[in-house]
Amino acid sequence: MRILRTPEERFAGLPDFPYEPRYAEVPDGLRMAYVEAGPADGEPVVLLHGEPSWSFLYRHVMPELAAAGLRAIAADLVGFGRSDKPADQADHSYARHVEWTRALLLDALGLSRFTVVGQDWGGLIGLRIAAEHPERVARIVAANTGLPSGDIPMPEVWHRFRDAVLKAPVLDIARLVQAGCRTELPEEVRAAYDAPFPDESYKAGPRVMPSLVPITPDDPAAPANRAAWQVLTTLERPFLVAFSDGDPITGGMAPILLKSISGTSGLRHPVIKGAGHFLQEDAGAELGRQIAAFVTST
Repeated sequence: MRILRTPEERFAGLPDFPYEPRYAEVPDGLRMAYVEAGPADGEPVVLLHGEPSWSFLYRHVMPELAAAGLRAIAADLVGFGRSDKPADQADHSYARHVEWTRALLLDALGLSRFTVVGQDWGGLIGLRIAAEHPERVARIVAANTGLPSGDIPMPEVWHRFRDAVLKAPVLDIARLVQAGCRTELPEEVRAAYDAPFPDESYKAGPRVMPSLVPITPDDPAAPANRAAWQVLTTLERPFLVAFSDGDPITGGMAPILLKSISGTSGLRHPVIKGAGHFLQEDAGAELGRQIAAFVTST
């Protein structure tokens, strides 16, 4: 496996992101990065990002959790942020990303009774970890995400996105994030999303992730996701559905989650107003307050 590591100087001067990076070793000789906020003995809340962002996405969520006395932990998926980047697309698979993230959270950090928050690919990975290791998870938050098994067609807008990512001669990371936001991102924020990728050779992760989403019933990842659905539908863990009101990619998943998962019963599920796919950018503080209220009240 050819592994690239983004030079640390690329991350100098990040706006509103003063957190010191921490690192842990995971399988295949890879190093994963994460940042923390809040008291070290606070109840842990794990924040998992998706395509093509990194933990910087949660910079407005983390202070709200810390203010509520919670230990916010935002990880960078392998191939993203400060984490190591396998240079070949063939080295990325859904199963490997689940295992790498599981190893960080359960083995390296030794977390137990934590709340897992997933958006986009963070949900595809986080929901699998919750279903496969329910004894370690206290609560689940799904925010603009899902757990596709290839049995329900993906929306046409998602297919257009996947094709654009695969075929673009130059993958403009900041432009992809901006396209998923309702608000206009300042130049320094756009630069922060570009920071992990000095050139195209670092972008195997963002390039390949859309093609790893199971879209046919015979996809290699489909059986594991179906098994996870079986667990999640009856799992006795509080499950918050916190979607935005303006996400054409995953919006249709909210009613499916609410109908299918027993842990959603008896909870007030917020709709984050005025936000797009990246609701952490458009309404991060509001999302953080909703997560904090959910964790401290259940």
